[in-house]
Amino acid sequence: MSDMINALPGPLLAAIESPDDLKKLSPEQLHQVCDELRQYIIDVVSVHGGHFAASLGVVELSVALHYVYNTPFDQLVWDVGHQAYGHKILTGRRDNFHTNRKYGGLSGFPKRSESEYDTFGVGHSSTSISAALGMALAAKYKKEDRKTVAVIGDGAMTAGMAFEAMNHAGVSDADMLIILNDNCMSIDPNVGALKEYLTDITISPTYNKLKDDVWKALGKLPVGKSFTRGMAHKVAESLKGMVSSSANLFEALKLRYFGPIDGHNIAKLVDTLKDLKQIPGPKILHIVTVKGKGYALAEKDQTKWHAPGLFDKVTGEIVKSKASGPQAPKYQDVFGHTIIELAEQNEKVWGVTPAMPSGSSLKYMMEKMPDRAIDVGICEQHAVTVSAGLATQGMRVFCNIYSSFMQRAFDQVVHDVAIQKLPVVLCLDRAGLVGEDGPTHHGAYDIAYFRCIPNMIISAPMNEQELRNLMFTSQLDETEFPFVIRYPRGTGVMPEWRTPFEAIEIGKGRVIREGEEMAFLSFGHPGNFVKKAVAALNAEGHNPGHYDMRFVKPLDEEMLHDVFTRYNKIITVEDGTVVGGFGSAVLEFMAAHGYKADVTIMGIPDRIVEHGTPNELYRECAYDAEAILAKARTMYASANTLQNMLLG
Repeated sequence: MSDMINALPGPLLAAIESPDDLKKLSPEQLHQVCDELRQYIIDVVSVHGGHFAASLGVVELSVALHYVYNTPFDQLVWDVGHQAYGHKILTGRRDNFHTNRKYGGLSGFPKRSESEYDTFGVGHSSTSISAALGMALAAKYKKEDRKTVAVIGDGAMTAGMAFEAMNHAGVSDADMLIILNDNCMSIDPNVGALKEYLTDITISPTYNKLKDDVWKALGKLPVGKSFTRGMAHKVAESLKGMVSSSANLFEALKLRYFGPIDGHNIAKLVDTLKDLKQIPGPKILHIVTVKGKGYALAEKDQTKWHAPGLFDKVTGEIVKSKASGPQAPKYQDVFGHTIIELAEQNEKVWGVTPAMPSGSSLKYMMEKMPDRAIDVGICEQHAVTVSAGLATQGMRVFCNIYSSFMQRAFDQVVHDVAIQKLPVVLCLDRAGLVGEDGPTHHGAYDIAYFRCIPNMIISAPMNEQELRNLMFTSQLDETEFPFVIRYPRGTGVMPEWRTPFEAIEIGKGRVIREGEEMAFLSFGHPGNFVKKAVAALNAEGHNPGHYDMRFVKPLDEEMLHDVFTRYNKIITVEDGTVVGGFGSAVLEFMAAHGYKADVTIMGIPDRIVEHGTPNELYRECAYDAEAILAKARTMYASANTLQNMLLG
């Protein structure tokens, strides 16, 4: 592979520093711009990594939008943001694009503080229509002739928030355009009735040809433009009832529907967007694209090439890290294979995920046991409540949702699960700092926001064996409460991870090593950072204790009584926010029982943490092994200084 720092853009792309430069080109030159932009994305991402297939699929749309609209005055909102690479390159960030998703570099998603062209920060799905509607309503109130466009994928359209926004937009009379980018994909293939509905529209060539022909024919009549557009729209829409029985969903929401059109035909896109700019009110343009367009391997396997990492752009070979010896698995894969083992032993076990079967590794169960593993689409709220419904009938449901996405289903956890004491197992993948996806994806807050809810069991494994045993414990009949298991993105620490199942007593931690004077209390995977620090301290002549708490709710109070009785210096370590998290729970226990100790909380600080590799972020947030070691040394040194003062 090439070690180039940055790719060289083609001649037209090299001259584009902003959309104003793009507008200087003739419509005939836009084909070449699209080719150069697509190649530039391939060149850079293959060497530097990042999301890939989504941006290739909207190259023509990105060019057309900035060619037709007066951005940034006209407001452009990208949903999720996986597809915004072309947008970033066209809006002054081309030469810095190689820093995308790197520590201190460009964000992998649109970000308001990064560019005036990024009108709304995104990362989670299905927010674009609501945000764009708010912008359009503000423009109307301020009497600004400002256009607003939301670009949303068919996968993101399945979320309830998108429907809520369209329901409002249809009666708002706001001047906004919703572009539905239909590629039958989110990250994994899209699922559900909406997918079938869109497919029904897109495969109706009779309807599309008739509508297109009528539009063109009426456009040639010697009548006023407003009459032509109005008549074309009415006549074309009347054709829907004749050729497609299900083509009225958006019209029922009072959104004027146009399309579907080929999202890779740049000339058609430009002409259509110019027409739609002149039509007031809320409207939706349905375009059909191919995720990964222009890179054959990505077109063929769109899930694999969503974010493939580094790869050889010629051969398509994905670069894998060269590591010696047996490797520990990813926590997500331990979950994916373990749930199958449990389901084979327990016919009540089910799996549910909101559109992340590959990311969560529930795909293995979906392939082997399709009747007991469900992808509900991008619908976190529904995922939790359908799991609750299954639980009322005696099922043991593992609802697997990324920690940061679980924030969207907080009310459902409270109202539908906790209040009813339903034993749903909430598996929070990507807990803690996730790395390059940055602040929209960090799983920083789940300990704090779940710890305050009654009837909850909240746990975190320190390694793969603990994850398996927590999963085993959570599906036992005697476990009668909602059961949270949080674990990080990435690899664990046990190459030989397929250990026999053992039940864990709920609310009981384990002693890693006993010691004196100082104790480390760890929660979850960061306990491995503590182990490294303790080994170094032991080599320096210190003898700290280490306790893996396993549960933040209920706390192991017996263990904590022992710790506060025996140690006067305590360091808590977690991969969650230090505000209201595990360390806070320990301080609450100390205060409630009248103990006095020198307690330090280490974890994610009370600020927004940007993107970088996990190790870079652990170091920045000061809870990696080196930071833990440094903090312990400081506490030992302070204690020695105080002791010398008292003796001297």
